[in-house]
Amino acid sequence: METTQLKTAQLKTARHAKSSGGAIVVSIALLACSAANAQSAREAAPFDITGHWVSLITDDWVYRMITPARGDYSYVPLNAEGRRVADTWDPARDAAAGEECKAYAAPAIMRLPSRVHITWQDADTLQLDIDAGIQTRLFRFGAATPQGARTWQGWSNADWEFSGNIDRQLVFGGARTSLDAVPRSGSLRVDTSHLRAGYLRKNGVPFSEDAFMTEYYNLIVEDDGNQYLVIQTFVDDPAYLNGHFVRTLQFKREPDGSKRQPMECSAS
Repeated sequence: METTQLKTAQLKTARHAKSSGGAIVVSIALLACSAANAQSAREAAPFDITGHWVSLITDDWVYRMITPARGDYSYVPLNAEGRRVADTWDPARDAAAGEECKAYAAPAIMRLPSRVHITWQDADTLQLDIDAGIQTRLFRFGAATPQGARTWQGWSNADWEFSGNIDRQLVFGGARTSLDAVPRSGSLRVDTSHLRAGYLRKNGVPFSEDAFMTEYYNLIVEDDGNQYLVIQTFVDDPAYLNGHFVRTLQFKREPDGSKRQPMECSAS
């Protein structure tokens, strides 16, 4: 039924193309939305994010490769309460409480040295298996309400954000009439909430259960064929931060998972 309606809408758009002028852009935008709604997230993907990826530690090396000293919260916009909590960090206490994974939660884990295997759990859910801490993140497409108890990885809603050139290609694409034939580019946006309180860094720099994180995943393909996943992260926390904690991360695609080294969480 949706396919028939879409074809009918395309025919009506073609008939009115010469007489409606600028209105054609609005009609095409609606067609693009209809096509996206008819597809699963996997079918709508503007690039292939699946596969094996290794983190590239190109910045913040001293904070990512080793555990900083207690009280070192440089470059994190902590408020006074956040600094007070960070100054009380005690890894032995965390280990005794069974909370070794506080620094492996969603707002921190992608910055740890790690390898990530990304697959489709189903047509509308991406699964990220991370060898650091043996953690799993799920990116659910669609406006899903968080369910269950708070966890280190929280609840992540995902959406593909496409570039704004789809309507232009449909208008000026000549023989192109199928939405499926139009090349698409864009980003993966992931919003994460419903978190269990944890650490932004392994030395106890805190985030609260009210923290909210937005990530943008982009694929970069170089002329030599190497592929890189560039991730921008924005963490907001009204309890401990007085501004967004912003970082950019890079991962390189690997041919397989032979170099993965799953390791349990460590409190220090």
